[in-house]
Amino acid sequence: MAQEFESARQKMVDNQIRTTDVTSHSVLQAFLSVEREKFVPANKAALAYIDSDIEVVAADEGRPARYLMEPSPLAKLLQLAAIDKNDVVLEIGGCCGYTAALLSLLAGSVVTLESDEALAQQATETLSANGYDNVAVVTGPLREGYASEAPFDVIFINGAIDEVPEELTSQLREGGRLVTVIGRGGAAQAHLLLRSGETLSGRPVFNAAVPILPGFEREAAFVF
Repeated sequence: MAQEFESARQKMVDNQIRTTDVTSHSVLQAFLSVEREKFVPANKAALAYIDSDIEVVAADEGRPARYLMEPSPLAKLLQLAAIDKNDVVLEIGGCCGYTAALLSLLAGSVVTLESDEALAQQATETLSANGYDNVAVVTGPLREGYASEAPFDVIFINGAIDEVPEELTSQLREGGRLVTVIGRGGAAQAHLLLRSGETLSGRPVFNAAVPILPGFEREAAFVF
């Protein structure tokens, strides 16, 4: 079975990721190294390398479903972040810990923030069991970030959002960058935001239809 997963991992990189303009050696190597099957529910391990989002937690009693992002857009977003071993990264929406594992191979250290305590515990256990010891899993409201460890070189938002809250952008270091997907469905776009002094500049880079990350809904405007 381990050999089958290794073969599936190689095919994921060759057929899903390389073919979508991901050329960063460090990103490709991270996807080849992290065993994706260990981060999904056991009954979905056989589906770990499909070219699709994978539901990790089903919606239940008002709690939204949570997903492991499809490999291709995740790889493109990580490449866009241009992370290196000098960077301290904050991941927003750690979910099952898979993206944190990838980030741990790219960055110097990673703080991954998750609002669901059960998911955070699962991520902690899986990351620890597989030797990703430069990752700290913390819990709290996602849109508030983790100010006690700020500033960060990179903030990586693991899902699509309606708007980027100021609470997060204020936690970027000078010259720091924030990568996220803004919008929903086919209209969503990946954005790279850069901090220079008090100014935050950004641009859309590519289209990316990825799962919504709960907690970042735009507040409804008051209408007279």
